[in-house]
Amino acid sequence: MRAPYGLEIIENCVTCPHREDRLFCNLPPASVQRLSEITSASSYPKGATLFVEGQAARGVFILCAGRVKLSTSSIDGRTLIVRISEPGEVLGLPATVTGTPYELTADVIEPTQANFISRTDFLNFLREHGEVSLRVAQQLGETYHAAIAEMRSLGLSHSAAEKLARFLLDWCASHGDGGAEIRAKLTLTHEEIAQMIGTSRETVTRLFADFKKREVLQIKGSTLVIRNQAELKGLAGN
Repeated sequence: MRAPYGLEIIENCVTCPHREDRLFCNLPPASVQRLSEITSASSYPKGATLFVEGQAARGVFILCAGRVKLSTSSIDGRTLIVRISEPGEVLGLPATVTGTPYELTADVIEPTQANFISRTDFLNFLREHGEVSLRVAQQLGETYHAAIAEMRSLGLSHSAAEKLARFLLDWCASHGDGGAEIRAKLTLTHEEIAQMIGTSRETVTRLFADFKKREVLQIKGSTLVIRNQAELKGLAGN
């Protein structure tokens, strides 16, 4: 089904072409059928908010297409982006399972399909299908390990340059094409990158200029080109 924002909306989990590739969706037929029955398909434009930190957990969102940034903010307005969620993830999972408020804010950063399941339906779904509970535990484990890696990067890096170099290497590992000169789509703003590595936008802008001057990388529109991976790894302390 063609929808606004140029998305190809997936209305039915049973017929989803990506089922086999995604942890939560690659389930036994009976579980997928039940999942389809309790899921409401929705599309969102860039800038939409799925839920807000501190809001009572209404349920989970299965990210089918697009990307969502998960962030937390301090009282004085500073923001830290915890991670960028990719298709296949279940958003709002910890809060929905435990019955606590959402611990993060989820903002759409590109046109997105995120299908909603209410908390009551989702908990009943877990009780009825043991395989689903296992997949939920797996995603929670992956989220935990990603959070530890992020804490290690932020807490143990010695400089903003090291943090940015680590971020770029990790981003290319997930989004790069694997060529001799690695190319990856980088649609995040300098402000968003700064919020991910715990520094200022001005510092990120200055570091990008320095990396380009040293011919470590190039930026062509929204495409990041790593020209000297060895030097970037050296800057990251690898």
